[in-house]
Amino acid sequence: MKMRELLFVTFHDENFEEGLSYAIDLAKMTNNGISLLMIYKRKVMEKLGDLMTVVTFAEANEYKTAREMIKEDLETKNESYEERLNQLMEKCRQSGVPVDISTAATDAVSAIKNLLRQNTNIDMVLLSPNITKDKHITTKDLNRLVKIASRTIVTMAKNGYAA
Repeated sequence: MKMRELLFVTFHDENFEEGLSYAIDLAKMTNNGISLLMIYKRKVMEKLGDLMTVVTFAEANEYKTAREMIKEDLETKNESYEERLNQLMEKCRQSGVPVDISTAATDAVSAIKNLLRQNTNIDMVLLSPNITKDKHITTKDLNRLVKIASRTIVTMAKNGYAA
């Protein structure tokens, strides 16, 4: 029997590790692994060209394209996709939590829906602070996700600082 998992969802570019330590602690407490979903996100004007490509490949279940898009985006910032993945995997490994990393180049709700359909071992969905801040995911999206997921959805927020 395969180990149960928590799905941790984050964007590839903005503080991608934010909330991971909480997900690791929760996974350890519940004796679960982590399925990490890294979503490719670009500015609205850049998305139009990508959208046509993504739709075509998503319909063919071609997730390698999302990986390539993330890799290219990181290379323009002199960052390495492999290093970023290794960093995430090492952090989980050091904590004793098994991790499986997936990528997607669609909106968060669609990406989560697709992954939940593929992986029935996921018990809970954790949305990192970079997914929930600045209305990246709306209340309407969250309501849709709750209906689709039929699993516990946890939204994380950054701590506020008092002046």
